[in-house]
Amino acid sequence: MAFTQMLAARSGQITPEIRAVAAAEKIDADALRQLVADGKAVIPANINHRNLVPCGIGRALRTKVNANIGSSALSSCPRHEHEKLDIALKYGADTVMDLSTGGDLNLIRRALIARSPAPLGTVPIYEMVARAGGSGISRELMLEVMNSQAEQGVDYMTIHAGLLKKHVPLALKRKLGIVSRGGALLAAWMTETGHENPFYEFFDEILQLCLKYDVTLSLGDGLRPGCLADASDPAQFAELDTLGELVRRCRAAGVQAMVEGPGHVPLDQIEMNMLREREVCDDAPFYILGPVVIDCAPGYDHLTAAMGGMMGAYWGAAMLCYVTPKEHLGLPEADDVARGLTAFKIAAHAADIGLHRPGARDRDDAISDARAVFDWEKQFQLALEPERARAYRKQALAASSKPDDHGSEYCTMCGPEFCSVRLSAKLKKAL
Repeated sequence: MAFTQMLAARSGQITPEIRAVAAAEKIDADALRQLVADGKAVIPANINHRNLVPCGIGRALRTKVNANIGSSALSSCPRHEHEKLDIALKYGADTVMDLSTGGDLNLIRRALIARSPAPLGTVPIYEMVARAGGSGISRELMLEVMNSQAEQGVDYMTIHAGLLKKHVPLALKRKLGIVSRGGALLAAWMTETGHENPFYEFFDEILQLCLKYDVTLSLGDGLRPGCLADASDPAQFAELDTLGELVRRCRAAGVQAMVEGPGHVPLDQIEMNMLREREVCDDAPFYILGPVVIDCAPGYDHLTAAMGGMMGAYWGAAMLCYVTPKEHLGLPEADDVARGLTAFKIAAHAADIGLHRPGARDRDDAISDARAVFDWEKQFQLALEPERARAYRKQALAASSKPDDHGSEYCTMCGPEFCSVRLSAKLKKAL
């Protein structure tokens, strides 16, 4: 008998996963059950992912952040991927995607699932092409790979089912064409063979597979814009219309689904993009890459994308896919994962505060209380990145004329006589 969180929610069940997510989000469990039943929130939870800590993704919930890791055909190995996973979890990734294209893909994925309490996602076409080359895309291989990954415990899969053969000419009018790896592979295959996208053509069979394991579908944006000049164009929105159709087919089957969104978008177009997806896809959770808001800052795209991500989340995106400083430059290493995640956790947190999510500001109020009484250790504990805060304080003290004054009621920028917080505390006592 098919089981998904959506089908259970529709039958009135508050599953253990729904109860756990509701507690973490500080919302009513039955209210979350209704969101899952309606497809406005998803809980990616493959029945075979044994050590999973459930995570909810939806516009009404806290903004989540995904970290992409994975090997390439040119570099990385299982040990490096384990290190990147550990770093991703340490720095707060809510979900992790294995985008490996090189090495023993099954070995890497199996180890990551066993090691990760966070939901794990994949892009099945990568394994298809790694095994059989671009010409090997077929219904049989697609279903074989997806079934194998689902059986291993993959919680959600990105499939570029909304990119149709008729959309390819629209994309080729762009400055950068198709920048999605999966989208480009499919477009090349469709052009070469004349066949329709198999992820679209055999979508009903994919739904049956997802029902068996409760795999959430992440409906990929194979035509996402790869530069500001291509943002919000006919190709992007033609694919989005197809994704809206696929969301409704997922819901009719009882399969959880979210929608992936644009990569490079000028700041003034972000609100429109978020609202358009909500309308076209009936408020399915929107999972966006960035968006990157300027194109001329290679090496700093974790910052340019976090700026867009904050605005995207504020206007309705449910999950942000982080971008690292290596975006457009190379395969991220462990330190790049840390830098990208920190930037995106800040972006997500800022949006949640602006949206008044339950408990979102608790940490900020607590660190402000600690600052008011110069409780340095409490400030470090509450910091998003405690090690960096401690290191900067230690560095500042080392350069100070009083390097041992760790517990002082001032920082080394102002000193005792010019410290506004210290003076404010004295004024309060005098009142």
